[in-house]
Amino acid sequence: MDVSAFRRFISNYVFLSESDWSQISKHVHPRIVRKGAFVLRAGEVCNNFSFLEQGLLRFSVLKNGEYVTKFFTIAPYAFTSQYSFSNRLPSQENIEALEESIVWDVSFEDSNALLYLESWNTFVRKLIQEVQHFTELILEEVQNETAENRYIRLLENQPGLVKRVPLRHLASFLGITPQSLSRIRRRVTE
Repeated sequence: MDVSAFRRFISNYVFLSESDWSQISKHVHPRIVRKGAFVLRAGEVCNNFSFLEQGLLRFSVLKNGEYVTKFFTIAPYAFTSQYSFSNRLPSQENIEALEESIVWDVSFEDSNALLYLESWNTFVRKLIQEVQHFTELILEEVQNETAENRYIRLLENQPGLVKRVPLRHLASFLGITPQSLSRIRRRVTE
């Protein structure tokens, strides 16, 4: 486990002085999340803003009695259940480790206490804007693209993700059955 990976990630968004990193690093705590374990279960309040150093996470929500995949988070990236974290309300989503994962947590209290640092404040703001942009792109694709075109785009832009995610979760993300995804995969590879 290497907390400097989180520092490098933050530095992609803002200049991070030694002094600021010294303050931030005091509030960052590591944990290993085993494959298949939940980082967060629906109904729990999300208490952490987290950085995924290693691994792969699945965000899902309950819809018509089944958990439907909203999106995936691939290391290295930061994540939280934004609405639950910000509003201190029970989460509507699950966050599950699809691989053994290394996570660095900053508690809600510590994250807010660090907002006096311009670097942390700017980092959090820029990251939220980036995640909102990604969310809008996903919604736009769901509304305007076929599952096959979305799958092809995933193959082009994130081929590693397609190989790492179980078929049923990938199908759920695309809004189709695993059987339909198998047919699409056959067509695409022919």
